Amino acid sequence: MSLPAPTPDALDASHALQRLIAAEIAEHGGAIPFARFMELALYAPGLGYYSGGSAKLGKDGDFTTAPEMSPLFGATLAHVAAAIIAQSAPHILEFGAGTGKLAFDILTEAQASGIAVESYSIVELSGELRARQQALLASFPQVQWLDALPASFTGVVFGNEVLDAMPVQLVKKTAQGWRELYVTVADGEFAYVEREPGEALAAQIAAQIPDQEYLADGYTTEVHGAGCGFMATLGQMLSRGNNGAAILLDYGFPAHEYYLGQRDAGTLMCHYRHHAHAEPFYLPGLQDITAHVDFTAMAIAAQDAGADVLGYMSQAAFLISAGIGDLLTRTDPADVKAYLPQANAVQKLLSPAEMGELFKVLIIGKNVDLPAQIAAADRTHKL
Repeated sequence: MSLPAPTPDALDASHALQRLIAAEIAEHGGAIPFARFMELALYAPGLGYYSGGSAKLGKDGDFTTAPEMSPLFGATLAHVAAAIIAQSAPHILEFGAGTGKLAFDILTEAQASGIAVESYSIVELSGELRARQQALLASFPQVQWLDALPASFTGVVFGNEVLDAMPVQLVKKTAQGWRELYVTVADGEFAYVEREPGEALAAQIAAQIPDQEYLADGYTTEVHGAGCGFMATLGQMLSRGNNGAAILLDYGFPAHEYYLGQRDAGTLMCHYRHHAHAEPFYLPGLQDITAHVDFTAMAIAAQDAGADVLGYMSQAAFLISAGIGDLLTRTDPADVKAYLPQANAVQKLLSPAEMGELFKVLIIGKNVDLPAQIAAADRTHKL
């Protein structure tokens, strides 16, 4: 692969993480599940991609998210939050807040529009990102940081590109049945080895992957155990709070589109310095590793935990119905220098060729109703 060379310090950090992963592999009889490899690559203390010190987001990082593109994204979510807050409580919780830009834009719009937000809690696993958030959000005293989701919550929860960064199990269909891919060390390099799945994973494969009999031997894909576990916890939290909603924005598909026969290598993708590739063993700790989200599995996990599935739609349908076009018109089109960058950013958020269709929005909750215009865009039947 022709990718930018890392700095010597970054390369040293990656080598340290590789040694840590290799040591764990040796401790566990020569192989660990890919999900554990992915967890270490992303979250190993001080060395993982999200727990190390390298820039992740923006022009100097590895990828760009919607809040980094335009403040109108967060401003739109602020008005959706207002509609939920009116039915529940003036509390917002964000999981995985990145640079803090989404929180900043939501709180700025709330302040300007008279939307009361008494508390804005952030659950952030990355120490480096938490420090950036604290610097950016210093002027908002209602912001607080948590180490884990609370047992119950009333209000609005946001998660932008959270589910795609959760570790996934890799599974492969063979003539002998499904096998889980483990990671071993062969000739000094990480490599895959197949293992028979445990009872819990076998049950999840059976439940999550439809029409398995039509998939060819060699078909490789992801099963989202950590994501389903997170959604179950989120569903329980909202069910106990008994009055609120969670809005999750991410890229992915419903199950019947996710597990298509032609998608026989899965959706696993890595991001390094704005280059995308499919090699998860490349420079662990220096690149993001993600998988597309199976929104059917996420919705079922939340529902089984006591939450209601309130809505599912494309990001474009959600943002348009939530009023992003109206917010754009607050900038005078005659002021080309101010208007054009905002219009271009909104176009990227909405365009089917950019983020508009690949990104979806799943909304779960308890005892709240979506605004009528957003409810009208619901496509839950596609799950």
